[in-house]
This record gives sequence, structure tokens and C-alpha cells, in this order.
Amino acid sequence: MFSWLGTDDRRKKDPEVFQTVSEGLKKLYKTKLLPLEEHYKFHEFHSPALEDADFDNKPMVLLVGQYSTGKTSFIRYLLEQDFPGMRIGPEPTTDSFIAVMHGTMEGLIPGNALVVDPKKPFRKLNAFGNAFLNRFVCAQLPNPVLESISVIDTPGILSGEKQRISRVATEDGYSCLRKCPYGGYDFAAVLEWFAERVDRIILLFDAHKLDISDEFSEVIKALKNHEDKIRVVLNKADQIETQQLMRVYGALMWSLGKIVNTPEVIRVYIGSFWSHPLLIPDNRKLFEAEEQDLFKDIQSLPRNAALRKLNDLIKRARLAKVHAYIISSLKKEMPSVFGKDNKKKELINSLGEIYSRIEREHQISPGDFPNLKKMQEQLQAHDLNKFQPLKMKLLDTVDDMLAHDIAQLMVLVRQEETQRPNQVVKGGAFEGTMNGPFGHGYGEGAGEGIDEVEWVVARDKPMYDEIFYTLSPVNGKVTGANAKREMVKSKLPNTVLGKIWKLADIDKDGMLDDEEFALANHLIKVKLEGHELPSDLPGHLVPPSKRKVPE
Repeated sequence: MFSWLGTDDRRKKDPEVFQTVSEGLKKLYKTKLLPLEEHYKFHEFHSPALEDADFDNKPMVLLVGQYSTGKTSFIRYLLEQDFPGMRIGPEPTTDSFIAVMHGTMEGLIPGNALVVDPKKPFRKLNAFGNAFLNRFVCAQLPNPVLESISVIDTPGILSGEKQRISRVATEDGYSCLRKCPYGGYDFAAVLEWFAERVDRIILLFDAHKLDISDEFSEVIKALKNHEDKIRVVLNKADQIETQQLMRVYGALMWSLGKIVNTPEVIRVYIGSFWSHPLLIPDNRKLFEAEEQDLFKDIQSLPRNAALRKLNDLIKRARLAKVHAYIISSLKKEMPSVFGKDNKKKELINSLGEIYSRIEREHQISPGDFPNLKKMQEQLQAHDLNKFQPLKMKLLDTVDDMLAHDIAQLMVLVRQEETQRPNQVVKGGAFEGTMNGPFGHGYGEGAGEGIDEVEWVVARDKPMYDEIFYTLSPVNGKVTGANAKREMVKSKLPNTVLGKIWKLADIDKDGMLDDEEFALANHLIKVKLEGHELPSDLPGHLVPPSKRKVPE
């Protein structure tokens, strides 16, 4: 009796068991989300259906920028080698989308061949037609960086006179060019397709000629809902003086604030990402620090790829649910016999009110709704009578997925991260500054004196000794209380001073001898100069008398 109730309860309490995150995502999408998408024509309005390659592919980095901002040079800098199809110049040289991926042999795969390869995540790009596919290639080469990530190079975005010429062409009958000034395909729509699937979007700007054209503004707006993936690079920053660089940085932040509608300040990396000598080397240390921060962000992509795909699936599911409510509401309002055309116009014009009603009835966040203007344009081409009414079973299945199965996958994501803690991008420019004297921060801060025979603290030890002997040492040591009175004069927080004490009190007896006291003051100086403290005391900072003699 009531066996169906027990089955339903068990299904909700015992979500499906998956072996890997990738397997789980594929199965959840095909069995629970895809039926909802197909029933309400989601793919005709928003995004093509996902395939296995979308869940299995390596993390991808999308480079976007106006021409001559250094996109191709940036890829060349990361890989430390040329790639097939690479062209670099001050004029618009890259007129194609180039997917730079790993391969055993160097070569180019044209777009039409690329979109029929089930192992590549580009099959759904065939919807953009030959106009796009003729300008889409995959450059394959054996490179260690590409073993972990793929990089998508894009055409330089038009600006100035070129932009106006492209739009003037529309008056002569090339109707697509107003929307598609890139040779007959919708550039912004292609970027939007990539933005949904990549792990990181890098917007490049030229510090020497900073301007954001109308075309670029439209492209950035097309990346809406993917702000969490966006990073900004202010490139070629070595070409201008420090004072001018500050002004350019401020102007860029002001311009971005008007386009990228997010409460958080977007992260901007300043540098010169090519292998040429710096023209103005004054900000070398700043450029090195910014480069390391950007490299760490890119290197973390393989480790966070599963979480990103899970997050994107959740976003897609929320949009699919809202889309189902919109489509079914329009279907419900349509007459069965007379006045269909007039009612269709009326419903499209009042779509904003329908959004508000759905938002109230189903407690949906306004941010989950698709762009109103774009949705109205798309509805013009559809017969609203052919839409499907609300089918709660499909929506309940997606709700069940979000409430139960996703939670299980979150646990699996953490398990996979724990099993593969060292999953980072290696090779190319990422290796150049990891080891040796040109590693970031080498010989600075706590690393000062690392190559010297003499103990680096000994330089200032006479000055520290004078203070030491004013603190009433007993048997050659000062107590913790007396040392504290001197150390707090640095005005550093107790948490920092506590860490310094832990590093300096090498024999852990709660007191400091003259060498340990000198070491504590040296570490205070390191911190006051703006450097980070080491988690463990480096060997070259251990006082000579405390070093173990090799047996």
C-alpha cells in the first residue's frame, strides 16, 4: 500500500551514486535537465545542448580585446614557442578564432572539420554557419602548458574608423553586418557561446592607447552573467611612466565600472606580457608581482575545473526553469482560435509584466531571468501556440537534482581535489620563475641573504645587542615578558608578533638569547618592509650556533 510514496521518498533521500564528478555531471544533465530543455525549446533561445566533450574537456582560457592589445603575444609568452597560424603585428592581424590545444603533431584543423570531432567541445558551433567556421581553426602542438589548459585567441575587436565603416556597410544591404561586422557571423553571440563554456575570460587592454570602443562595450556586455570568470590585463604597461600609469589605471577602472555591472571591483593585472626588454623598468617589481598573481590564477584552473562545471550546470538549470515558466505562461495566454497574431504582439510587449508575475508567484530572483529585450526579439520568430504548457514533473525533477544530487557531487568535487592536490599548469612561462634566483621574491624579505655564507642577521646584530642588554637578560636570555615590551614597539598586531616569536624561539624555552632576539627583530623588519613571513624558518636564517652539524 502506498508503495509509490515510499519509492519517491527513497529517491529523494538517496541521490544517485557517481564515481567521478564528470560522470555525474553528464548523467544528471542527460537524465534530468536535458528533458526540460528540449520540452521548452531552451536550445533555440539560449544555448545549444551540452555534449560529453563539454564535461570532459580541459579548462579553457578565452582572450578578448581590441586589436593590437597583445592577445596573440600573450599566448606566445605563456607557451614560450610559436604556434601554427600565429600572426603578430600592430594592425588587426588575427581575423579568426584560434583554439590553441595540445596535440602530438603541430598543425591546423579547419573549423568545418573541427565541429564534427566528438572529442572536441566545439560541435555545437556549427550553428553559426560557414561564415564563422571559415574563420575558426584549431592550432595543435606538443607543449607542456597545453597538457593542462587550452587557450582561445579571438579576432581584434574593431574601433574608431574601422568600426564606423563596418556599420556603414549595413546601409548597402548587408543587413547582417550591423550585428556581424566580422564577416557575416554574430561575433558577440560566438563570444557568449565560448564564455558559457570557458573557465577564465581575460580582457586585454593596451596601456599605451587606452580606449573602449562601442564595439568592445557591446562585447563586454555580452559576457554578462559570467563576471566571476573575467580577469583584466592592462598590457604594455612598461611603455609609460609611473605617474601616467596611475592615471591610465584609474581611467580603465572608471570605464569598466560603467560597463561591467557588478558590485565587486574587477581584478586588473598590470604588466608587459611578452619576452622583450622593458622600455621603462621603473615598475619592474610591480610587474613581477602582478604576473605571479595572474599565473597563480591560471594555474589553479585545472584544480577548480570540476567545481566550475558544476557551478555552470547549476546556473543553466536555474535559467532552464525560468525559461519553462516563461514559455508555459505565454502558451497559457494564447487563444486557441481567433486573434492569435494580435495576442502574440500584446504578450511580447508585456513580457516585462509576465517576468514580474513569475518572479512573485515562484519566488525567483530577478537575476535568473534572461535579457528582456533579447527574449522579445527571439519570440517574434516563434509560433506561441506551439509552445508547451507547464509540466510540473519535469520541473520537480530539476528541483530534485538541485536539492539532492548536486550536494552529493559537491562532496565528490572536494574528494577529487584532495586526491589531486598538485594539479596545476606547468611548463612554458610558468616554469621560468619558479626556481633559481629569478623566482619571484628570491633574495628579498625573508629570502634576503639566502646565497650568502655569513648569517644575514649579523649585519644589524650589534644594534640589536644594544637593545638586548637593556632588557635585563639572566644567564644570557631575556624573558618573554621583557622581549614583548620591546617587540610591541613595532606596532605590529599580536597575531603577527606571535608568529615572529614562534619562528625566533628556536629552542622553544619561552625565552630569547641574543641571537634569537636579533632574529626576532630581523623578522619584524621584514614584515615592516611589506614582505610576508615564512611559515617555517628558512635554513639561512637559523642562527649559526643553532644549526645542526652534519654527521
